[in-house]
Amino acid sequence: MTEQHPALAEVLDRSLLLLDDDSVLRIRLGRALEARGFETTLAESVEEAVAAVRAAPPAFAVLDMRLEDGSGLSVVDVLREVRPEARIIMLTGYGNIATAVAAVKALLAAEGGSPLPPENPMSADRVRWEHIQRVYQLCNCNVSETARRLNMHRRTLQRILSKRAPR
Repeated sequence: MTEQHPALAEVLDRSLLLLDDDSVLRIRLGRALEARGFETTLAESVEEAVAAVRAAPPAFAVLDMRLEDGSGLSVVDVLREVRPEARIIMLTGYGNIATAVAAVKALLAAEGGSPLPPENPMSADRVRWEHIQRVYQLCNCNVSETARRLNMHRRTLQRILSKRAPR
């Protein structure tokens, strides 16, 4: 069963475009959005996102600013042209699931309002674990390289990686 945001129940068109070149973030956030009632289309490049917008303009969009083939702002221009009322959020810099979900909640906030704080925010331990996992993935699962970039002893990192994610 999906956990639908109350404001989403009032929205008829639940189409959402998610553009991000980080495949881990894109897939995990896409699943989280679908679980909350959105009909997501995933794109990993500006070219792919523009094609998706032209084929079926979404009501919502979560777009990464910097991509290998250009800027998410190019997609904003196309989306504003074909669907001016679409609600758009731009992501920049280091992304994590909690920040992205908070940004999507802002899509559903009343005009001029802000979303309520989360009922169960991620713990500091979970945020740290997510960050370590992201760097580990970006380093192609190379423990030594990840430890170097995180300024952490390799064995300490191995112990962290061998444990389950904190709540």
